[in-house]
Amino acid sequence: MPFIHRSILAAGAFAAALPFAAQAQVTVKDAWVRATVPQQQATGAFMQLSSARDSKLVSASSPLTPAVEVHEMSMQDNVMRMRQVPAIDLPAGKAVNLQPGGYHVMLMNLRQQVKEGDTVPITLVFEGKDGKRESVQVQAPVRALNATGAPAAHGEHRH
Repeated sequence: MPFIHRSILAAGAFAAALPFAAQAQVTVKDAWVRATVPQQQATGAFMQLSSARDSKLVSASSPLTPAVEVHEMSMQDNVMRMRQVPAIDLPAGKAVNLQPGGYHVMLMNLRQQVKEGDTVPITLVFEGKDGKRESVQVQAPVRALNATGAPAAHGEHRH
């Protein structure tokens, strides 16, 4: 059984064991991961995040790789630069898009190719103004290497 499929089963069992926390009331929509070519070491995960209360995305993890970071791409002196950020603010009631060329979740040090049609489990960790943290499990489908926008089918995860 391929690693990604075993990871999905393990992530599902892990998600079932997590306690439900409602402080941030975060919704994740249209999550997807960009496919890679053989030997490629990194890729991005993209989605739309919204929260009923002020919150922030503080970290992410995946059984696909031990190196997952929250990143931002921005134009500086006519050069596109990418950097890790400590958090992405989620203002109450406003959607925040994680998309190519902007904020995204970076999956690094990949041990295998990520292929179109696979599904990548990702755990997102949000922190409310009260300092309490909430984990949201996402099953992100892998889209073509040249994909740039939201998928046609709208998947949603609420917690």
